[in-house]
Amino acid sequence: MLEFCRLSLGASGNDRLILGGGHIPHLSIFQRRGAWCHVYGFKTISEVLTSDTTMHNDPIIVVGGGFAGLTTALALSNQRPRPPLLLIEPRQQFLFLPLLYELLSGEMKSWEIAPSYDSLLQGRRIPHLDDRVTSINTEQKSLQTSRGQVLNYSQLVLATGSEPDDFGIAGVKEHALTFHSLLDIPPLKERVHSLCNRAAKDGALVIVGAGATGVELACKLSDMLKGSAAVHLVELGDSILSRSRAFNREQAQKALDQRGVHRHLNTRVTSLSANAVQLLTNDLPQSLNHDGLIWTAGTKPVLPTLSPNPTRERGLLCVDDGLQLTTDPNVVVLGDVASHNDADAPWPRSAQSALQQGAAAARTLQAIRRGQAVPSFQFQDLGEMLSLGMGDASITGMGLTLAGPLAYRMRRLTYLARMPGLSLSLRSAGAWLVHS
Repeated sequence: MLEFCRLSLGASGNDRLILGGGHIPHLSIFQRRGAWCHVYGFKTISEVLTSDTTMHNDPIIVVGGGFAGLTTALALSNQRPRPPLLLIEPRQQFLFLPLLYELLSGEMKSWEIAPSYDSLLQGRRIPHLDDRVTSINTEQKSLQTSRGQVLNYSQLVLATGSEPDDFGIAGVKEHALTFHSLLDIPPLKERVHSLCNRAAKDGALVIVGAGATGVELACKLSDMLKGSAAVHLVELGDSILSRSRAFNREQAQKALDQRGVHRHLNTRVTSLSANAVQLLTNDLPQSLNHDGLIWTAGTKPVLPTLSPNPTRERGLLCVDDGLQLTTDPNVVVLGDVASHNDADAPWPRSAQSALQQGAAAARTLQAIRRGQAVPSFQFQDLGEMLSLGMGDASITGMGLTLAGPLAYRMRRLTYLARMPGLSLSLRSAGAWLVHS
C-alpha cells in the first residue's frame, strides 16, 4: 500500500490519471472523496511514485507540460534518489511550437511536432493528470483543479505558459485568428484553401505583429497562397523583428520583399470586424479589407489563482536567480509566467530559454531537498533560427550566419534533435530525410 495524494473526485467520477501509457479511471484506484488515496497492487504506479521520506510521499507537482514543464519533469525523473512526480497538463499532446509553421504548410506531419504525452512519458514513471489547475495555496502546499480535485505537493513547478493577448481592442477576440496551438491550424488552412480556389485574386490576409511569429507566418502563408491573395504585415513599431539579430532581420526583409508582403509600420489596430480592420498609421486612419486576420501581436501569462498573492511584475510572477518564487522557495516558476529583474541579462521568452530553465529547475529542486545552495540560472544564448518560407530559413549564432535551403535543413534537424524523446527525434528525422 502506497499513500500518494489527497484527491476530491469530480461529481462524474470519470476523471482520469494518465500513467505514461494508459488511462485509468480514478474510481478504480482511489478511495472515497476526500480520503488519502491508496494504491493497491498496481505495479506501474508503485514504480512511478517511489517513496521519498524527506517529502512524506507528497509528490513534486509540475503544472504545465510545455517546453519548461516537460523538460523539468523528465530531468527530475532521472535524479537519484528519484522523487515522486506528477505532471498536470490538460492537453493530450505536447506541441513543439517552433515547427507549427511546417505543420501549417504540410512540410511536417502532426505526429512529428505534436507527440502524445503517453509516448513521451512512456517508461519514465511520470503520471500525467489531464486537468487544469485553478488555484494554489502555497502556505498549505496544496492546489485545486478544474474538476474539484485537491492535491498536496512537496515542491511545485509552475510553467503554465501564455495565450494571445487582444489588449482589449474591439473585435479582436471575436474576429481574429490566432497561431498558438494545434487548434489554430484547421481554420487557417481553410482560409488559405478558399483564397487559392477563388477566381478573383483580390483577397487579403492580414497578420498583426511583426515579431518572429508574424514574420515567419507571413513568409509561409505567402508561399502557400502562391499569389492568390495579398499578405499584409502590421507592426506597431518602426521595424520588423526589433529583438532579432541584424543578419536575420536583413534576411527576413529580403524574404518579405521577394514575396511581395505589404508592411505597415508605426501602425496600430483600433478595431476589427469580420471583413475589415481599422488602422492608425502615424495618426492617419485607414481601413483595410481582409479575408482573415491573424493576431500575433502579443501574449499574456496563463496563471491559476495564487494565495497568498505573490509579488508580480506586469502580471508575471517574480523569481530570484535560482528560478524560485520570491515569496516561496519551494515553488519554481518558469517560462512565460516568470519575471526576473535583471536588466543586464534578461531571460528571453523562447523555447530555447524554456528548455534551459527546465533543466535548471530540476537542479534547483534537488538542491533544496538536499539542503544545498541553490545554483543561479544562467541563460546561454545558442543563437536564433527563423523560418522564412517553404524550404527557406535564416540562422545566426555559435559563430554561424547562414540563410537559404541549407539553413532550412539545419534548422529543422536542430529542432528535431531537441524534441523530447530520442526515439521520436530519430523517427521524425528519418521520415524527413526519406522524403527530402
